[in-house]
Amino acid sequence: MRLYLVQHAAATSKEEGSTRPLTPQGREDIVRTGGFLSLFERPKPTHIIHSDKLRSQQTAQMLAEAWGCQGIEKNLDLSPRSDPNIWAKRLIEIHEDTLLVGHLPHLQHLAAILLCQNAKRKVIQFRNGGITCLEREENNWSLIWQVYPQLFYPQD
Repeated sequence: MRLYLVQHAAATSKEEGSTRPLTPQGREDIVRTGGFLSLFERPKPTHIIHSDKLRSQQTAQMLAEAWGCQGIEKNLDLSPRSDPNIWAKRLIEIHEDTLLVGHLPHLQHLAAILLCQNAKRKVIQFRNGGITCLEREENNWSLIWQVYPQLFYPQD
């Protein structure tokens, strides 16, 4: 089973409004990342699950379009301060490739629990609009790859 962890793409600031939709750059970033992966990553996730925040929902919808995935749903346990142990336990019962779109620090803590059983360790550097792929074989998780938008832009 593959698990794709996605930190939502870049969103507007709190000062610009409480709903915080994606910025134009955030939309561009997720189009590039999702488009790239739709060409190479097989199999693709069967479920996409996002938090209740607009920026997460928009990111999930854009990735669903890029990958042609129909199964998309909202889950309140993917909020920034949600308990990562909830998803760590839930993933034991999931056998289909799944994509979770959420926030920091939740995603960092979840990845740390899965990879080294310690939520306090920072084992992955998440980036807005980036996708991290973990794979479970039996009960062991490993990092397979990570792609993030800055890979698609020239460095100054």
